[in-house]
Amino acid sequence: MLDNTDQLILDELSKNSRITMKELGEKVHLTGQAASGRVAKLEDNGLIEGYTIKVNQTKLGYFIHAFITIITQSTYHQPYLSFIKTQEAYIIHNYKISGDGCYLLECKFPSNKALGEFLEDLNKHANYKLSIVINK
Repeated sequence: MLDNTDQLILDELSKNSRITMKELGEKVHLTGQAASGRVAKLEDNGLIEGYTIKVNQTKLGYFIHAFITIITQSTYHQPYLSFIKTQEAYIIHNYKISGDGCYLLECKFPSNKALGEFLEDLNKHANYKLSIVINK
């Protein structure tokens, strides 16, 4: 069970996972050593599964951010899943979902041309609904 301090630690690490244990301790009213111990316990208990970075896709040349709802044409999804593996340069996440579709793809594209080519190839394996991100 998480106490308030553990929740504060998770909140602070979610904002900045590179924070020093001393700084973290100051923010949650613990010593750096106590904060480090709490973080280690949260990791050991599986509440913290890992640390990651947030990449600016626009600065990498990917100007189009899209969500694509995938509707497979049958219950056999392997052709779609095999296609997605060949498109890793464009795929941020491929979520299996419930509701209106089977999957929700989060993608990045450098141009409308690349997006169009991707959608043409995708349509050989599944139907889709496209949503372009206007603002984050």
